[in-house]
Amino acid sequence: MLVIVDYKMGNHHSVKKKLDGLKVESLISSDPETILNATKLILPGVGHFGKAMENLRSMNLIAALNEAVLIKKTPILGICLGMQLMAKSSEEGISTDARCTSENKPRTSSDVEMGLGWFDAEVVKFKVNDTLRFKVPHTGWNTISIEKESPLMKNISPDSEFYFVHSYYMKANDASDVLNYTDYESKFASAVSKENIFGFQYHPEKSHDVGLQLLKNFLNI
Repeated sequence: MLVIVDYKMGNHHSVKKKLDGLKVESLISSDPETILNATKLILPGVGHFGKAMENLRSMNLIAALNEAVLIKKTPILGICLGMQLMAKSSEEGISTDARCTSENKPRTSSDVEMGLGWFDAEVVKFKVNDTLRFKVPHTGWNTISIEKESPLMKNISPDSEFYFVHSYYMKANDASDVLNYTDYESKFASAVSKENIFGFQYHPEKSHDVGLQLLKNFLNI
């Protein structure tokens, strides 16, 4: 059974609607045992990184996710905030005092919100120079590059357009983890993959035919 993880942050119903349209049996659940027994997992999300991690902790979902993904090697697809949660940490939620400290001062763990840590990456906020052309949040359609072979990229051409809506992005420290880049004044990792773990900053459930193809590819893994 494919399980859509419900941690009270966002768009799990829109993801399920797309899966229903593909005639795929799926379940929205926040039950740790159900997550452990899933054949595939989708971790969607819209909202605040810090609140999302707080919800995962309070709902006792982190241990279940770690066991399912890291030990049982259950394939998982993170979407938008769901992808960002896979990083080590995020700027989203840093206090005003921490934001005002010198750029030369190393950040400590108390300055950032800690994530699941499945990727060697940090989530940072867009800092654009040309604010007339590049608005934050980054909202709308943009193209991707394809940086490596992956079953999730089957029948998806380079420069395919996907739908984005986000103010933060994953800064990947290991280039081999990057599946897609997208240019928004400068390039950022718009998808990552490692073994059974896949993350997409864009929304396949809102990206018409090419988004449906990506979901089909995940289902066929």
